[in-house]
Amino acid sequence: MRAISAAVGALLEAWQEVRVHRTRVLLSLVGVAVAVCSLTTVVALGAIVQQANQELSERQSGRPAALSVSAYRTDGGTLDPDAMDAAWDDVVERYDISYATRVVQTQQSVPFRDGIVQVPTQAVDQPFGEMHRVRMAEGEWFTEQDVQQLAPRLIVNEIFYDRMGRPPLDSHPMVALGGQGLPDAASGIPSGGVRAVVVGVTPSATWELEPSMYMLSGQLQAMQAAAAGERGDAAAAQSDPYGGGPVIPSYEMWVPPEIADQLTEVVKRDLRAALGTGVEVTADRRDWATYGDDPFLVTKLVVIGIAVLVLLLGALGLVNIALVTVTQRVREIGIRRSFGATASRVFFAVMLESVVATVVAGAAGVTVSILVVQSPLVRDAIGQGMVTDFPPFPVDAAIIGLVAATVVGAIAGLLPALVAVRVKVIDAIRY
Repeated sequence: MRAISAAVGALLEAWQEVRVHRTRVLLSLVGVAVAVCSLTTVVALGAIVQQANQELSERQSGRPAALSVSAYRTDGGTLDPDAMDAAWDDVVERYDISYATRVVQTQQSVPFRDGIVQVPTQAVDQPFGEMHRVRMAEGEWFTEQDVQQLAPRLIVNEIFYDRMGRPPLDSHPMVALGGQGLPDAASGIPSGGVRAVVVGVTPSATWELEPSMYMLSGQLQAMQAAAAGERGDAAAAQSDPYGGGPVIPSYEMWVPPEIADQLTEVVKRDLRAALGTGVEVTADRRDWATYGDDPFLVTKLVVIGIAVLVLLLGALGLVNIALVTVTQRVREIGIRRSFGATASRVFFAVMLESVVATVVAGAAGVTVSILVVQSPLVRDAIGQGMVTDFPPFPVDAAIIGLVAATVVGAIAGLLPALVAVRVKVIDAIRY
């Protein structure tokens, strides 16, 4: 209890001295506060940049752990798409995998007002949107209700949407897939082919120049099978449900990273068993966590190094001010020693003045950093519209800032404290 009282008394005394000499240390503390703010901001923004990089990777290759599964016949023959689909569905159900999708790259003929365009199309299952962090500019991603609809549902990019004339989505705008007719001038509803409803719009990247769209793989399969049946080509409908030749979709699943390796082996084993001899199954991870590298590590280290240099310059200025302050307080220190103050008491009193001052400056710097990083303008500038799950302000960044300020204060107060300890009572009287 006595030690606690002494520590609290020393801190209060140090704070009082800082208030007395605040004019002398203000400029040096401003430098410390700016340096701590820079250091904390760099660490915090680094977390946002890393999140943006991760989300961009996840849109390309899926979230950790994303398993990509494929199969082929070793004898050069063609794998039966129906058998592969059935084996896939069985594996997904057996291991209760909530996030699994087929992915088919195809094209669909879409009539616009200025002509018919072959639109690149990704046919996927409903979980694909969550697995790949698909961003929506308008509307929403496919729902379970969309899966049950007979008319295909589409999610188009903004270029596609612009060529449609940007009709409101709540009016259930329709397009014709595979038809040769043009949209009716009066109603705007296209004729010919299979009518599909647009339910969402994804933002187009700056490099995208052509329309593209998503649709559900089950609806694409049903649409192609119906078209083959109308032509009297029942065999083609069975052997080629996706159109354009017997194409086997790629298959993806999103599973917990801790069981990814184990699940990879059992999925390959079960698919091989279901598909029979002569079939090879591959499954591997392609998400960013597989590599574990941070491409922004070098940049962050350089900027942190600069912030640390600024912090050290602020500490140097604080040392100079503290030395001048101690020189001017020789008489005060000598009087304390004459009344029984020990060398250790004088040492810690002088050092704590510096530590308390820098901690206050550090707290101010951390506060400013939080306000800057949490600002919507800064987040928009850093995220560039690519971040959907902004991380909260990292606690470790604030801790690093306060620890750095404390260390700087201790270093800056060490030399003046040693000078104060060497003051003799007789020198103080002469002073």
